[in-house]
This record gives sequence, structure tokens and C-alpha cells, in this order.
Amino acid sequence: MGRDIAVRRLDLGYFVRPASETDSGQPRVEPVLAYLVRHERGLLLFDTGIGAADPGTEAHYRPRRRALQEALSAAGAVLDDISVVVNCHLHFDHCGGNPLLGGRPVLVQDVELATARRGNHTFDELVDFPGVVYEELTGETEIWPGVRVVPTPGHTEGHQSLVLRKDDGTVVLAGQAHDFASGFASDQLARHAARQGVGQPLPAYPSWLDRLADLDPRRVLFAHDCSVWEPSQGGL
Repeated sequence: MGRDIAVRRLDLGYFVRPASETDSGQPRVEPVLAYLVRHERGLLLFDTGIGAADPGTEAHYRPRRRALQEALSAAGAVLDDISVVVNCHLHFDHCGGNPLLGGRPVLVQDVELATARRGNHTFDELVDFPGVVYEELTGETEIWPGVRVVPTPGHTEGHQSLVLRKDDGTVVLAGQAHDFASGFASDQLARHAARQGVGQPLPAYPSWLDRLADLDPRRVLFAHDCSVWEPSQGGL
């Protein structure tokens, strides 16, 4: 039986990545995107936008925020409608709206929460706030029928993505597993070349790509890129 799961992308602002952090040596403006998932069990929010930061971080990244309430309203929802929050990781540009959602379960990998609580990872007030309720996951977990969390470490050790088995094919909400769809595509090509027996040297690719391939994604969406990856006609 198919599952009617709907996904809506939410625009929650942008930041300016300084030249010192880009491959091109030029500053780059990056969107901050979250995703609202409508499921028969309720509404799931994947990431919550840019949180308050200290003056140094504000000056470094120059973020411009769109209020989570405003973005949800444009999608026909309000804060009280949200049943559960899933954060790909706990950097301040991904969990900034979490304090607005006290009382809802927040699903994170246990290693990610432990890292955040050790400090120098994010801002403490975005991690432990009044009403916070964490559900710590260890590895891959199906949280609702057709909705599965898959660890995709790299950007952080506890990074996770969300896999949705929709009627029209599987959608992966990849968060910041890759900064850009083009990077994901490059790693897919490296994996394909390796599986075809192309000799070394080849670029390395993360081992979790094999697990995502098993799930046969038709679309992959990202946290800092409006582009969407889709498989070539030849598949994965």
C-alpha cells in the first residue's frame, strides 16, 4: 500500500558564508531551508531555522532570518500543529526555532546531542530550553510508517537525514549531508564508478550512500541549496 506523504519546503532566511570558508575564495549567500512533512500521524518539521547567535557569529555570517511562524503560515500551518521535530544536526542555523516548540519530541542522534552538550558546537540556549523533550536515536530508525531516519555523518558525527517513502517515490531530506546538490551528484558518480570497477584513484564517497541507494531515492533535497537531485535514467 502506498503512503500519501506531502512535503513542503520552508524558506527560513539566508546567511553569507565568508570567502575564507568557500572553495572559490569568494563570499557565498546560502539559503536556510526546512521541510514540513504532512503524514497521517501528524505534521513533522525537519529543521527549524536560524537561532539567535552571539555578536561574533552574527558579524561572521550576517544571517537574515524569516520567522518560523511566518513560514509555517504560508504553508497553511501554525506552531501548535507540529507533532514532532527532527533536526539533521544541532548547529544554530538548523535548530533555531526549537525553543518555540517546547513539549514536542525533538528527534536527534544520541551522539549529536552529546556533542552539542559538550560545548563549542552550537548555542546552549538552543539545546536545553524550557519544555525541551528529546528522543535520542542510535542509528537508523523508522519513526512513522514510511518515515525513516538514516544517519549521514560527515558534516557532524551525528548528522542524520530523513527518508520518506511516498506514493510517487522515495524522497530524502538530506539536510547538510552535502552543502549542494552538485556535491551529492559528484559522490554518486564516484560510487557508480567504483561499483563499475573503474580503477583507482577515484574520489572517496561516504559509506552511507550505499544505504540511501538501497532505499531508491527519486528526489534528494537539501538544507542550503534550492536545487533538487534526481537520478539519471540509468539509476543509481
